[in-house]
Amino acid sequence: MMYNSPHMLGMGSGWVMILLSLGVLAIALVGLVVWNPPRPGRLGAEQVLADRFARGEIDAEEYQQRLYTLRGAGH
Repeated sequence: MMYNSPHMLGMGSGWVMILLSLGVLAIALVGLVVWNPPRPGRLGAEQVLADRFARGEIDAEEYQQRLYTLRGAGH
């Protein structure tokens, strides 16, 4: 059976389609990384301190004093 239809891409076009699909996938992954960069979190000790303040375990004055100390200004 002959496959000479103008709508067929030919025998070697399978590799072209695979490479094209991989290229589109690579562009999509790069787009995700660019549009969703990793966000740096707060330092662990500062996060714990902020959580304690949010829960009401420490007051604003103690929070500020400890934050000042954590950031090295108290040394």
